Amino acid sequence: MVRKVAALLAAVVAAVLVAPATASAAVCETGWGTGPKSAWPTSRGALVDVRAGQHECYDRLVFDFTGVNDGYSVSYVPEVVHEGSGKPVPLRGAGKLQITVDSPAYDEAGNPTYVPANRAELVDVTGYRTFRQVAWAGSFEGQTSVGLGVREVLPFRVFALTGRVVVDVAHTA
Repeated sequence: MVRKVAALLAAVVAAVLVAPATASAAVCETGWGTGPKSAWPTSRGALVDVRAGQHECYDRLVFDFTGVNDGYSVSYVPEVVHEGSGKPVPLRGAGKLQITVDSPAYDEAGNPTYVPANRAELVDVTGYRTFRQVAWAGSFEGQTSVGLGVREVLPFRVFALTGRVVVDVAHTA
């Protein structure tokens, strides 16, 4: 009997020691607000790529440039419009961000540096928690715009790094 109790006690202790720790919820610091965000450009490069990623607290959209670009304007709008023509850009999602970077999608000779394969779906965001669609809104007179459809109006932040501009949209308000 004593051996059975000792064996049972040993098994319980072993189970406690090797049991996985309970995962704690991430603390998401996303008090970024939903108001417009912009930075005046001090340098410009040409747009060469648009890509997206998922993080624990937000979805991320990244604009890559040749050289440096640190100018942008990002805001929620009732409707995203094409550069130059002002025609509406259809977007999925209850929130619509108009993202304009102060760089063209062409070089100084007018040759394209970024040509989207599908203007309505620049990046596949299927399965993302916040993003619903990334669509081309044009490149005109030295600036490029993209429409970002999101699940709802949620806090976002924008910042520039060497050779890129980053837009993060929180998963929750």
